[in-house]
Amino acid sequence: MADAPTKKSAARTSGQAATQAPGQAGADTGRKIRWDTKNMKNTYANVCNVTSTREEVVLLFGINQAWERGQSELEIELTDRIIMSPFAAKRLVTLLGNLMNEYESRYGALDVEAAAPAGATKN
Repeated sequence: MADAPTKKSAARTSGQAATQAPGQAGADTGRKIRWDTKNMKNTYANVCNVTSTREEVVLLFGINQAWERGQSELEIELTDRIIMSPFAAKRLVTLLGNLMNEYESRYGALDVEAAAPAGATKN
């Protein structure tokens, strides 16, 4: 979320991703998707967490502003919550997987284990 795309690139990127995702609305019918960005806002996050129930998946985004290493406790300011259906979350997994494969083929593999903060747990 660091570099917010411009409206033009966001529409191009999102439009390409939407037509590539399996089961995405409009992808199998050949309909053109027009992305309305007039009410969109940009938010930066360097922390993300997820939780779920049977009916929904919740993405939590926030900012870790702790610059000193070795702190015994971190306080993360949560700034945004996105709630979606499990079906939309599954499509998001596919889109992010495709995006990260492309990113790593272009810029090299990311080692998320090395970047994880101390005390972080795997889900």
